[in-house]
Amino acid sequence: MAGLLAPAMVCAATLTVDVSDSTGAPMPDAAVYAEAAGGQELPKAMHDVEIQQKKRQFLPLLTVIQVGTKISFPNNDTVKHHVYSFSPAKVFDIPLYSGKTGAAQSFDKIGTVVLGCNIHDQMIAYVQVVNTPYFGKTDASGKVRIEGLPPGKYTLKAWYYNLPVTAQVVEQALTMTAADADASFKLGVKAGPPPVSEGQAW
Repeated sequence: MAGLLAPAMVCAATLTVDVSDSTGAPMPDAAVYAEAAGGQELPKAMHDVEIQQKKRQFLPLLTVIQVGTKISFPNNDTVKHHVYSFSPAKVFDIPLYSGKTGAAQSFDKIGTVVLGCNIHDQMIAYVQVVNTPYFGKTDASGKVRIEGLPPGKYTLKAWYYNLPVTAQVVEQALTMTAADADASFKLGVKAGPPPVSEGQAW
């Protein structure tokens, strides 16, 4: 069966990325993604995603998806929530509800989507919508593994919610061969929870 695999899949490698903050400490919940250079056609590796609401917070804090992915927002609390976003990449509003919502929301534009609850101002989450299937988010150790990268040239990008709005994406050039590779980012802020302000309109 191995002989039937496409050459790109046979040669695909794993990229391990280490992201640290301005003090050198591990940075969890950073989005990392590789965009192919030169207009390389990328596969659509999409599947539906859920962002849960539990104990009056969104879980997970950060979700990274490929453009075109659908997300549903089940409410597991005993209180109702009102999920919304005013972000240019996705404007939507789900009025007060309990349990499961109706149709999932389709995220059709790349960019950052900030989620809020119109009832509970402390609730905040982020969706980073990317135009590539090669993405992930860092774990508690600040590391992420991106698997299945074919050989070629890429722009490797890292995004973090506490970076300045005008510079929330940091990037570097990346060349992949058939061998596994490592990369790293040191971002110019400290790791920490996102800012929350009363009555913030996202």
